[in-house]
Parts: sequence; structure tokens; C-alpha cells
Amino acid sequence: MKTQLERHENSLLRQENDKLRAENMSIRDAMRNPMCSNCGGPAIIGDISLEEQHLRIENARLKDELDRVCALAGKFLGRPISSLASSLGPPMPNSSLELGVGSNGFAGLSTVATTLPLGPDFVGGISGALPVLAQTRPATTGVTGIGRSLERSMFLELALAAMDELVKMAQTDEPLWIRSFDGGGREILNHEEYLRTISPCIGMKPSGFVSEASRETGMVIINSLALVETLMDSNRWAEMFPCVIARTSTTDVIANGMGGTRNGSLQLMHAELQVLSPLVPVREVNFLRFCKQHAEGVWAVVDVSVDTIRETSGAPQIFVNCRRLPSGCVVQDMPNGYSKVTWIEHAEYDESQTHQLYRPLISSGMGFGAQRWIATLQRQSECLAILMSSNVPSRDHTAITASGRRSMLKLAQRMTANFCAGVCASTVHKWNKLNAGNVDEDVRVMTRKSVDDPGEPPGIVLSAATSVWLPVSPQRLFDFLRDERLRSEWDILSNGGPMQEMAHIAKGQDHGNCVSLLRASAMNANQSSMLILQETCIDAAGSLVVYAPVDIPAMHVVMNGGDSAYVALLPSGFAIVPDGPGSRGPPTSNGGPTANNNSNDGGPERVSGSLLTVAFQILVNSLPTAKLTVESVETVNNLISCTVQKIKAALQCES
Repeated sequence: MKTQLERHENSLLRQENDKLRAENMSIRDAMRNPMCSNCGGPAIIGDISLEEQHLRIENARLKDELDRVCALAGKFLGRPISSLASSLGPPMPNSSLELGVGSNGFAGLSTVATTLPLGPDFVGGISGALPVLAQTRPATTGVTGIGRSLERSMFLELALAAMDELVKMAQTDEPLWIRSFDGGGREILNHEEYLRTISPCIGMKPSGFVSEASRETGMVIINSLALVETLMDSNRWAEMFPCVIARTSTTDVIANGMGGTRNGSLQLMHAELQVLSPLVPVREVNFLRFCKQHAEGVWAVVDVSVDTIRETSGAPQIFVNCRRLPSGCVVQDMPNGYSKVTWIEHAEYDESQTHQLYRPLISSGMGFGAQRWIATLQRQSECLAILMSSNVPSRDHTAITASGRRSMLKLAQRMTANFCAGVCASTVHKWNKLNAGNVDEDVRVMTRKSVDDPGEPPGIVLSAATSVWLPVSPQRLFDFLRDERLRSEWDILSNGGPMQEMAHIAKGQDHGNCVSLLRASAMNANQSSMLILQETCIDAAGSLVVYAPVDIPAMHVVMNGGDSAYVALLPSGFAIVPDGPGSRGPPTSNGGPTANNNSNDGGPERVSGSLLTVAFQILVNSLPTAKLTVESVETVNNLISCTVQKIKAALQCES
């Protein structure tokens, strides 16, 4: 019996030994060709515990970031991310280790089950219910780094919040917006209601900053698609708003639109915004621009500053004198080829940098506000419609060919752009400010060198600009300054006599929107007459008169359709704006003028007035290396003072 038990036990041990030997053999085979049990790929044998620990930590961080990006992308695209599995690539590996070192990007968004709502459901307002945010895909197909990914995801989140706020502010009336009592019908933002109903998406207002907000609605002769394309293209945007935008660029495209459209497009932009006066600083802003189609023929484009995000993401901190809260427009196509545009402008800025003379205008939103954007858009769209029309306006000189008209308008466009750059000291040109003691306090004098620019005479260019208040209505002041028959009352280039209009190109229904070629009378028989190119613009926000002496042979080439880029000119002119909302001007109780009483609020009598900016650009020396003399500065300062005094005398407002 004992022998039998030992035999049985021996048999069991032999079987177990065979099993162990077989298992050992399989392990030896596995060691020769290691495979990952999760993914089926080849495995590496070695001491990787520390590396694996680091990778797992990195993997956890990446996974959190991926979840955040997916959630934002789900809101941005308007549907769960999983529905994009087929178009965005293969599914993500199950191995958490491989996630940490391998497919680090959007390729595996399909593995995240997103149950986010399909975007804000905006109800009512523009055209019934505005549907969900439309579908698009990010322009980048991979996360290039955790920092950049985080910044971009924050941009997406900010863009969505800004779009939501813009549409709310466009659709909501009282009590969010209330009508002003100044007789102009302006809408004023109720800041208490705004803070109660809308959460600020870029943080609280910086210390020392003040707010401005405005809303304006107007009909524009342009369809929604064309307007959206203009707004999303920085060059076309600057051309559409030439006197508002000094300079702009697109610094980064974060998301392209869907199907070749701008629907869902998101980009980072930089712009310098200006009011044409040396007393108002240029506003330099870095902002996101986000475009969405909300319904057939209904689009919205929103801007919002990104300086707060840049600070939190570790970018170099720069001082900003202004930041844009969600601003932009909602555009709805109308059946007659027009669009109904509702424009919102909302900003916070450092008021201490603005001269007292312009503070009422800026704080009311009439300087950088919605009224100016809408008025400029209407004027420029009307001009484009006239240029594209085959019918020549009756006021135009029919002797000018179509190509000649285009060349003259292109030259006038360059002239006006250079005038604005000289007034506001934007970065279009590299100006050096002069602090000359013999210059009036409110006159800003700057100088720059003109070298290798065929559109300007070479040498030292001196620019001088100032702004003054006049107790005259903006319309009366504009009509006086643009009238060639009255030019001798203020212009030394007129040789003391009236000027004759040699050519006229209409740019709008208003006679004040045009480009003219003027000829001054010769002083004597030996002196040749001189030509002056002049552009005048007027809209609800203000007016402009810009002119420059031009070479007669060069203008003959331009009028025959030749290239206008080689016509050298230095512009001078005037910018006119109302001095503020409602009844304007200083109170008569403080010694101000008493004419044109427009008071309707029972307060002190006030008069309608204008803020006039006068600016000259003069070539003081034809050698770029020459030194600027004191006499040159005094000459241009005296020219400005003399011109202002002559205008006051002619309009009988010297007091």
C-alpha cells in the first residue's frame, strides 16, 4: 500500500513537472519574441519601472487635457466628437502607455464619449429661432505641445462665450439697452443689467479703465456672404474701414471654416484703431475673431481681446490701453440685395490718455463705437456699388475712362491712408515725435525720412497736426472746407483766388462723397497752374477733406488709366466730428457762444459744435540725411495756426 501511494504521488509530481517544463518553454519563446497583451505589438524587456511611472503621470495629464479639448471641440463643432471617427483617423490604442508616447493628438477623439449640448440654442430675434452652432473642424490636426494646446482650447472656450454674449446683446432691448435723452436716439448700455445678466468672459475691468458701449442697426448694400468674407480677411477689412483701421494683420488661424466657407472660422488678429486726432491715442488690440452661420442668410462675427489669456499662459506681458469685450456684428440678408447689420461695440480703456476735448465723444461711443462702424460700412459699400455699376453718375466727368477712374480712386485711397497715418502716428510709418519748445501745446509735430518710396518725394517729411473746437455744425464746416470757390479764404496754395474743378468722380449719393481734381489760378502769366487732388467723405459719424498737390504730367497718365503708384504726393487736410452726443458745445453760462441753441433738456443753453483736426505733411528737405532745422518746425507750426485762424475768421467764430 505504501509503495502504491508513492507511485501515485510520483505520477502526480511527474505531471506537474511536465506542466512546469511546458510553461517554462512557452515563457522562453515569449522572451525571444515579446508581445504586448493589450495591443498585440512587440514589447521591450528591461527595467522601465521609473520611465513607466513618468509616462503614466504624463499620460494622466495628457488625458485630462484631451478630455478638455474634446469637450470644447464638441461644443465648437456642434455635435459629439465620436461622429468624426471616420474622418479624423484610426481609433486610439487602448494602451495607456502607448497614449503617453504615441498617438498624441486629435487622431483618437472618437474614443471620448461626449454628451455635450449641440451649442447654444438662441431663440427669437433676428429670424425666428437661431439654430445650433454649425459644424467645422479644427485647422490643426495634432496637439503640438501641452502649452499651445491649452492656449488654443482656452481660445475656443472664449470664442464660444463671446459669441453667446454678442447674440444676446444684439437681440435684447430694454432693460439691457435704454434710449438716451439727448435727442439723437442713441442706445446706452445699462451696466447694472449687463453685470446682472451676463458673466464677463475676460475678467473684471482693470483699475483706472472706463467702459464704453454702443449698438447701431443699419441697412447696407452688401450681402451677408460678401460682408463676412471682408471681415475675415484682414486686408479687405482694412480697405472697408480705411479711416478707422490704421493697421491690421492675422497672426494665427486657429480653425478654418467648413466646406470652404467662413462658417466656424476662428483666427487671432492684431489691429490699430484710430480716431483722426493727435489728442486721441491709437488703440492697439490683440483679439480673437470668430465667425458662425446661425441660419440661412444669418451670420455673426465676434471679436474679443485675448490679453488676459496671454498673461495666464505665460506670454510676455505688455501694457494695453484698451481691451475689447465681445464686439462685432450680426448680419441678416434682406430680399433686395441689402443686409440688415446690427453692430455692437463694447470696450474698456484708459481715459487718462485722451485729451479732455475728446472725452465726451469717446465715452459716448461716437469715436470708436458702433455708429462709426455702421456709417463707414454704409458709405464704403455704396461706393463699391457705384464703382461696379456700368452707369456713370451724372455728376462725373465722362471724359475720364473707366480705367482712369479706377486709377484716380486708387491714388486718392493712398493719399487718404497716408493722411490718417500722419495724424495718428500709427506704426504705418516710423515717426519721431518732436518736443519743440516753440510749438503750441496742442500741436503734435513729427518727422520721418522718406527713402525709396515712389509714392512720396524723397527727403525729410514733417507732419504737424492739431485739433480745435469750433462753435459751428459739422455739416456747415464740411461744406465750407470742400468748396473750391471758397478755398482762397484759408488755403495758401489757392494763390488768393477761386479754384476750378477739372474732374469729378462720385463715390456716393451724397455730393460730399467724391474725388476731385482742382486747378489753382496762376499768379501771373509766367507761372504754370497747379493741380490739387482732393477726396471728401461724409457720413453720420463725421467727415473728411484730404488734398495734395500733384504733378500735371503724372495726373495725365493716371487719368488715362496708368499706374498711380508712381505719383509722388504728401497729403494735408481736415477731419471733422461732432463734439459729443446731443446738444453740443460748452455751456453759454461759462462764456461759450450762444448761437445755434439746440438745448432740449432744460439744462444750461448749449450750442452745436465741431471738433476740427488740421494736419499738414510737408517736405522740408529733399535730402534724407539732412538735419531738421528750427525754422522748418516754426514754419509748419505757423501754417497750422494761420489756417485755423483763417477758418475761424471766415466762419465768424473767432471769439
